[in-house]
Amino acid sequence: MTFAEELKQQRWDDHRFYHQSRVTQSLHLFSALCFLASYALMPFNPIEASLLGWTIAMWSRQIGHFFFEPKGFDHINNVTFDQKEEVKVGYNLSRKVMLFVAWISVPLLLLFTPTFGGVFSQLDGYSFLDRLGILWLVLGLLGLFLRTFWLCVTRNLQTGLVWFTKILTDPFHDVKMYHMAPVWLMRGQWMDPMEHGASGSEPSR
Repeated sequence: MTFAEELKQQRWDDHRFYHQSRVTQSLHLFSALCFLASYALMPFNPIEASLLGWTIAMWSRQIGHFFFEPKGFDHINNVTFDQKEEVKVGYNLSRKVMLFVAWISVPLLLLFTPTFGGVFSQLDGYSFLDRLGILWLVLGLLGLFLRTFWLCVTRNLQTGLVWFTKILTDPFHDVKMYHMAPVWLMRGQWMDPMEHGASGSEPSR
């Protein structure tokens, strides 16, 4: 596949396997708008951008995955949940659990060791939230670059770079993809009918 074709495939697998609930789609729309605000804030105040990204954008993004998406056999795509987890190139649910354990560990460690093992100085003037924002920003970058490097080594260079591109552009794509999800939800449609059925092919939109 070309770069563009693989990017389309990764996005489509993510949608059809992990975004069947209109609640999940609506939360992704909200999350995407928050991430776009975080992007805009990043050049001017990266600490606040990091806090916004992790506490609001990221959590609202993942709630749907853990609580509103079906976890049993997927009759629409004719795959088991374990098979979907295998197809997921980036952070599937099990890898997300590890990422969020690391995320919640940072403020807990910072409470007990304000210098975070010597990373900060007692006299640097940073508040707790400043230090937390810096550490979460580093964690986010590590999560992004380490997974990209892993995919480049274990899969191939293109797959790693495609996933890297997908992650950075997901907020823009989610706004385009899910801007009608709240409307469908208010109309009482809890699950996306997924017009591709069990064929696995992407419908025209």
